[in-house]
Amino acid sequence: MKVGILQAGHAPAEMIAETGNYAQMFTQFLSGRDYSFAAYSVVDMEFPKSAHSADCWVITGSRHGVYENLPFIEPLKALVRDIYNLKIPLVGVCFGHQVIAQALGGQVEKYSGGWSVGATDYDFEGQTVSLNAWHQDQVVALPADARVLGSSPFCKYAFLGYGENVFTVQAHPEFDSRFINGLIDTRGRGLVPDDLLERASRKLELPNSNSALADRIHSVLNLAQVTA
Repeated sequence: MKVGILQAGHAPAEMIAETGNYAQMFTQFLSGRDYSFAAYSVVDMEFPKSAHSADCWVITGSRHGVYENLPFIEPLKALVRDIYNLKIPLVGVCFGHQVIAQALGGQVEKYSGGWSVGATDYDFEGQTVSLNAWHQDQVVALPADARVLGSSPFCKYAFLGYGENVFTVQAHPEFDSRFINGLIDTRGRGLVPDDLLERASRKLELPNSNSALADRIHSVLNLAQVTA
């Protein structure tokens, strides 16, 4: 089964040699299954020929906002709508979560409550899960087809589902503590309030629910085999 990874941003240049770029991070995160991967750096205007270029799709995070006037945003939203209308399995993470919502009629804004950074607890489908967050933007209005699967006091629409084929999450199940620590040093200083960075640093060693979210994502991507 071919998983298409739509890379919507780049990891910090100082970290890529160690962690890989976002597409490589998802390849590692989703490893251990019978998948092949094709990465498209959509942020650099590298798009697949069509929604049928892969059996299922993942949209990564990005430092950009979905409301920015950037060349790749509108083509990516159009591709999202094509994938959705064709009922091809689709997963979005952070920026991916947001751009899917916006493409399907929702609204995303820079949140007035500020940043969420580091280990964060969420109520997800009746269970408490802990995932690393790194965002200021949020989905603030839902598309008509969206249903809320999970939330936190800070992020009302943290997990969304659209039918059975689309699953999105605001947090980063592909980020481990090492990567969050690197983001604190390379992108956080001077941008995120110091107290939030210090709190995130204190939580670096806490256990996370990344593997549980990987299983959930696999269950969505594997629908491509059922519908093929």
